[in-house]
Order: sequence, then C-alpha cells, then structure tokens
Amino acid sequence: MIPRQAYAPTPHSYVPNSTLSATINLDEEVKLYDTRAERDLQQSLAEIFSIIVTIDELEKAFLKDAIPEADYTETCERSLKQYQSLVADETVAKAFVGLEEFKAQWDLEVPRATERIRVGMPSTALTASYGPAPNASSGGNTSGTLILEATQEFITFLDALKLGMLAKYQLHPLLTDVIQAVNKVTDRDFENRGKIVQWLITLNGMKSTDELSEEQSKELELNINQAYQGFKSTLT
Repeated sequence: MIPRQAYAPTPHSYVPNSTLSATINLDEEVKLYDTRAERDLQQSLAEIFSIIVTIDELEKAFLKDAIPEADYTETCERSLKQYQSLVADETVAKAFVGLEEFKAQWDLEVPRATERIRVGMPSTALTASYGPAPNASSGGNTSGTLILEATQEFITFLDALKLGMLAKYQLHPLLTDVIQAVNKVTDRDFENRGKIVQWLITLNGMKSTDELSEEQSKELELNINQAYQGFKSTLT
C-alpha cells in the first residue's frame, strides 16, 4: 500500500520563486489609494454604498411597521440629503457615473432604495401627514400656525420663480418645504396636489446646477398656482 501523504506532493516542474515570496508581506495593509484625493474619493464612494443599502433596509422596515413614521421620515430625509450632497461633488459624480451604473458595478439589488432616491423624498412626505397634525378646519391656534406656514411656503416658491431662480439646487429644497408644510395641515388629496409631487421628481432627476427652460418655468408656476388654489379649497 502506498503511504498516505500528509500534503499534496509538489510537481517536479514547479520551482518556488524565493525572490517573489520574499517580497510579499501578508501582514502589510494593501492600499487602495496613493494620494489624499484618491482616499477621499474612495471614502465618498463607500459612503454612497452604505447610504443606498441603509435606505433600502429603512424602506423594508417601514413597510413592515417596524419603525415609527417620524423616525423613518427623519432618517430617510437625512440619508437622501447626504446622498445628494455626495453625488453633487464633481469628482465623485464622475466616478459614480449614475445610480444604475453604480448598482451594476457593485452588484446591488436595492429596488426600494432606487425608487426612494429617484423620488428624492420619504414616502410619508409624498402621501400624507406624519405625526398628529390637527384638522385644518378646527380653528385651533396650532392649526392656524400650520396653515400660515404652508401658505408662506407656496408664496416663497412662487416668488423664487418670478425672481428667475431656475436651478435644481434652488428650487428643489423650496418645493420640498411646500409639500412638507402642506402635509402637516392635511392628508387630503386635493386638486393638483399630484403636480407638486411630479415636479419634485422632475427636479430631483436633474443635476444640481441644471436649470429649467423658460417654458418649463412657466408650466411649473402655473401648476404650483393651481395646487395652491386646490390646497386653499381644503380649508373651507
């Protein structure tokens, strides 16, 4: 019987390269970058990866009622702002390319995060009030304050358009304030409310410095005026 080998025998044709072996240190950290700029880029891309995964898990938790609406909204808003801030950087954007390309590169299956990033707002902000908002027609002090705030947000947004503010980075935050203020007053689906949401999605899909055309600006102003009238009709 052939004695059992304690290890696989080395083929006669293989000669170990002692020089190569001597140059490899298994305890040495492998660097992914050589400069500070490369390090910052890698860190930013890692943060984007983490944010995308976090948003996807957050959406799953919210659908299962495993997280309160207020906590979900706060965390989602913060994550989306961090994501937008990172991809707005020119160097990061060039390496990131786009969400679909980034997902393909890192084999990410995150359908819920994809939709949330496309919209650019938590689902609670788009559909209904989160938290115990009072009835707008109750006439209470708190209700009156919320109505005034929502009215001011509409006026502020429309004034921004009249002043020629057409860039995504100027308009998207203001329109976000509009829908959030409205949702604190009422969860009713008033006339043209959907146009606010659609414009939020349109603006969110633009690059930070992209601007609306004159035609788009006029359409947006008309739509938000219509939504404002629809909102006021819920208060009567």
